[in-house]
Amino acid sequence: MDLYGYVGKRIRELRTTYSNGQGISQEMLARAMAVSTNTISRWETATYHPTLGELEKLGRFFGVSLLAFIPHEEVPDDDRVGALVDVVRDLTPEDVEEVQRYAEFRKARQLRGGAARPRPGRKPKRSG
Repeated sequence: MDLYGYVGKRIRELRTTYSNGQGISQEMLARAMAVSTNTISRWETATYHPTLGELEKLGRFFGVSLLAFIPHEEVPDDDRVGALVDVVRDLTPEDVEEVQRYAEFRKARQLRGGAARPRPGRKPKRSG
């Protein structure tokens, strides 16, 4: 399943299990999101692709992290991951939340194939 198929599946799961399993209709979710009912349907079928902003809004509505819309991978047993955990452990809750949001943003950007930020330093010389 591709990324958008996974996102659509998660939106449908969150919508149908909303409010202790009672669920919410596409129409009610569309009103809450200020989009059309067709848009919700198309997100769920991966015909349309929600933006990161729309996913963030969906996450807030359902009370889940942006990561809820990204397929989980096995976390590698990597010293860098352990070092990051050690550093984050000593931060304030607000700072941990900021680090989490940044990591979610970077992961989503990577999955969407966003362009990497230019590296700091000198610009390459132009030939000619």
